[in-house]
Amino acid sequence: MKALLMAAGKGTRISRYIEGKPKCTVDIGEISLIEYTIRELQQNHISEIGIVLGYHGKEIRELLKGYDITYFHNYFYDVTNSIASAWFARDFMDDDMILMNADVYLEENLVKKIFDETKSPVLFSDSSRKEQADYKFYYEDGQLIKYGKELEGNDITGEYVGIAKISRSFLPSFLNRMQEMLEKGEHHRWWEDVLYSYVGEQEIYINDINGMFWDEVDYIDEYERILKYRGYEIDFNPSVKKTIPII
Repeated sequence: MKALLMAAGKGTRISRYIEGKPKCTVDIGEISLIEYTIRELQQNHISEIGIVLGYHGKEIRELLKGYDITYFHNYFYDVTNSIASAWFARDFMDDDMILMNADVYLEENLVKKIFDETKSPVLFSDSSRKEQADYKFYYEDGQLIKYGKELEGNDITGEYVGIAKISRSFLPSFLNRMQEMLEKGEHHRWWEDVLYSYVGEQEIYINDINGMFWDEVDYIDEYERILKYRGYEIDFNPSVKKTIPII
C-alpha cells in the first residue's frame, strides 16, 4: 500500500500566524506535523510515500531530508487546486492508496484504523462534528449521499476528515475520471471531487471515526486544539513563537 500527501497549497487562512510557512510544517511539539505523519504511516507498513509540493516546497524537502519520500511538484499551485496536484502524481498511483491532505493531524490509533479499512473507495468522516463542520457530509448506511459546505440541519451527518482510501482495482476509473475533469478545465477542483462525482453512480463509502482525535491546520484555533491534545500550547510572543509543554 502507498500513501500520497497533498502539500502544495499556501494555506492563506492561517499563514499570518505561522510566518508564511507551509501548513504541514507547523511545530506540534518537538516534531513538525508532516514529519509526525510520515512516521505514523511508516509504522503502519506503508510501502511508499509520495508528497506533492508547491508553495515553499524546498522547505518541506529540507525538513524531511533523510526520509525515503518520492516528491512531485505542482508548479501551478497558485492557479490550480489539489486535483492538479493529484494529476502530477498520477503515475505514482498504481497500488492500494491512502490519499490525504498534508495539513491533517491524526491520532495514532486513527492511522491504524485507516490502514485496516477494507472498503473502497472510502472517505473518512467524524459524526461528532456537525455544528462546527467545515466541509460536510450526509451519509446513510455507510454510503455518501450529499456533500458540501452549504449543507445544513438534518442534511449533515458528519465532517469530512481529509483522507480517502482507494483500492488498486478502482484506481484506473479514478485516474480516468480525474483526466476527464481536467480536460474540461476543472483544474480549480479538489482531488476529492473526483470521488464525489461518482455519488449516485456507484457506492462511495464512509467510515465514521467518531471518538478518535483528528484536526487540520486551516485556522489558528484548529492548530491550538492539536497542540492541546498533545500537551502543548503555543507562545505567540513575536520573538519566540514556539510550542511549549503545558504544565
